[in-house]
Amino acid sequence: MARSQLLLRVATFLTGLLECIAFSGLIFGWTSLVFVLKSDHYFQDLCEQPLNLTGNATGKAECSAQDSKFSLIFTLASFANNFMTFPTGYIFDRLGTTVARLIAIFLYTGATLLVAISSAGTAPMLFAAFPMLAVGGILFLLTNLQVGNLFGKHRSTIITLYNGAFDSSSAIFLIIKLLYERGLPLRVSFFILCAFSIFHLIRTFFLMPRGHIPYPVPSNYTYGISCSRGANGSQGTKGGVRKEEEELRQEVTPSPTLQESSGAEQVSFRSCILSWRFFWHLVWMSVMQLWHYLFIGTLNPMLNQLSNGNQDHVSSFTNAFAITQLFGVLCAPWNGFMLDRLKKKYQQEARRKGFPESMADLHCTFPSLALTSLLCLAFSICASIPILKLQYFTFILQVISRSFLFGGNAAFITLAFPSQHFGKIYGTVMMLSALVTILQFPIFILIKGPLQGNPLYVNIVLILFTLLSFVHPFLVSRVWHRQGKHV
Repeated sequence: MARSQLLLRVATFLTGLLECIAFSGLIFGWTSLVFVLKSDHYFQDLCEQPLNLTGNATGKAECSAQDSKFSLIFTLASFANNFMTFPTGYIFDRLGTTVARLIAIFLYTGATLLVAISSAGTAPMLFAAFPMLAVGGILFLLTNLQVGNLFGKHRSTIITLYNGAFDSSSAIFLIIKLLYERGLPLRVSFFILCAFSIFHLIRTFFLMPRGHIPYPVPSNYTYGISCSRGANGSQGTKGGVRKEEEELRQEVTPSPTLQESSGAEQVSFRSCILSWRFFWHLVWMSVMQLWHYLFIGTLNPMLNQLSNGNQDHVSSFTNAFAITQLFGVLCAPWNGFMLDRLKKKYQQEARRKGFPESMADLHCTFPSLALTSLLCLAFSICASIPILKLQYFTFILQVISRSFLFGGNAAFITLAFPSQHFGKIYGTVMMLSALVTILQFPIFILIKGPLQGNPLYVNIVLILFTLLSFVHPFLVSRVWHRQGKHV
């Protein structure tokens, strides 16, 4: 590989990591931002006056009507984050990276501007802003996942690293909260975020392909606008890129993971989504994702309840939660590293036993799937115990579990399904799981209403549903063992 190509790929990887860690998953720092929005009196007109301050509260009280509005905004944003992944994944597959990223930049810029110009009197603007921010962020992640293709045997590690960075980006709202407490207005922070759209545009045109990064990557593969290829002007550059991509399409046909060793006919998208593998992966993803979204969306009122309204404690625990999110970028790569190592091991074993290599790719996901289910079960049990100090441990389990969940989801789809369907399958999983995440708002209303703030019975039911996630790794493992009996 030429030195210039290596530098280009490293620059793409590092700037992609920065993009994911600073901009893609901002919505999941919602708990920190809610604290700021309450301080700026968003939706406070819905609260009864005088405010019902409890315990050692220092200025802000728990208000169910206000909390319901914030919970609904986060529900809509997290729903949009998942549901819109299918249409945006389709756009990414059909129209390429540049078009998908321009849509992402438009949504991101519009969202940050809406928040920047909003106020307590125009609080309903948040209902549009945060779903836009969520969709723009997931598109940034989706277009960056293909960067793993540039690094061959480290592909799964990079995919999970980017997903971990996506989780860690929720800490940006913690930074906004800390700056707010030191006098920087919320609108200034969001104007600064809006200005970073220039960074996304530069990266789109200079460090990303117009189409897609193929896998495996040809030795002479280049992408982006460079001075050497653009000497005759932008028109010549674009033509050069189109010509190069056409040559790549002729040279490299995407090799579906399911049959790349067997030489079988390509598997259709329809057969993928109608398979048991897809169904149980969807169940695995949905039940655990619901836990995480419900926890994030209801953390602020839960902390208010456990601390008896003491806002110093609420602020302290909110900061602790946001800080733990920073470590998602460090947790997720371990999942990818495990997948890459196991993939190499099982491929050697598959060749020795005469198994298809695609089966080894599938089987290497078993430990990752099982460990993620176990982590989520432990997290959900801790989150259900109403002890304030125990929540520090809950935060740790939550960030590890969540980084394994989203990184493992992308890695499993990459290894278990044809590569040419990645965007559509990833989008379908996220879209259908979004329908499940909508349940977080009625669950919140159920807890605040009929259950009078006691989530115990809801938590027990959700823990039982979490046990369903163990079916998926069991079935994946059974495929390998059944193949062994037929050899």
